Amino acid sequence: MSSVRRLPPVRSLAVAGALGASALLLTACTNADTTRSSVAEAAQTESPSPTATDTQSPSSTGSPTASMNEDKTERKDLVSKAKITWDKAADTAVKEVPEGKLVDLELKRTQADATASPTASPTGSPGLSTPNPAPSEGAPEWEAKVAQSDGTLHRIDIDAVSGKVFRTMVDPDQDPEDKTQITEWLDKAKQTPQQAVKAATAKAKGTVTQVELGDNDDQQVVWGVDVVDKKNWDKTSVVVDAANGKVLSQKVDKD
Repeated sequence: MSSVRRLPPVRSLAVAGALGASALLLTACTNADTTRSSVAEAAQTESPSPTATDTQSPSSTGSPTASMNEDKTERKDLVSKAKITWDKAADTAVKEVPEGKLVDLELKRTQADATASPTASPTGSPGLSTPNPAPSEGAPEWEAKVAQSDGTLHRIDIDAVSGKVFRTMVDPDQDPEDKTQITEWLDKAKQTPQQAVKAATAKAKGTVTQVELGDNDDQQVVWGVDVVDKKNWDKTSVVVDAANGKVLSQKVDKD
């Protein structure tokens, strides 16, 4: 949802591992390169040309998945595996923060840091809690952000299959300006996430995979709602005015 300014991300809890050497050293001498090039050219002139059968791509044989690109395949796999709908995940997240309000909820894959041992997390992480085992890496999860009245953000990770909370934390990197921005958005947002989703899905039928509060280029406070059509796995991003519930725009992502 590029037209919506997003919330600041909540950083990962895992301790980063030591980085190994990753740069490749190119040390081959020029003479050796020239020799190998000559040998390769000689081999090419002696090799018989491939037949039509050899060069035929398997994807050109009319495979039923030929029309599914990488993004659509990813959406299909993620949405199909998730058993918990967005509204159930939203209710679960809000219950974790007294008097909190949902400002972001996204269906995504569980990252490796969530499956790490709690002892690997930095000591003193504010509000860190791991009440249930995390799903395996790559499994679907709902990542929620819930704000307190003063703008403090809490991140709640929910298993999208079982519906159980497996990690909660307070955003340690918020500054006063971030908190003020969130409280201003919440003050101006007269529409609940549920009302925004209802308006969005009236325009685009499908499965909701993200609901997010933010503002647009015109400084309007808006809800951004992503809806995936399970017939063709296209994603429609709908922008809803958070003050009056009117749909301001929608964009279909067919890639």
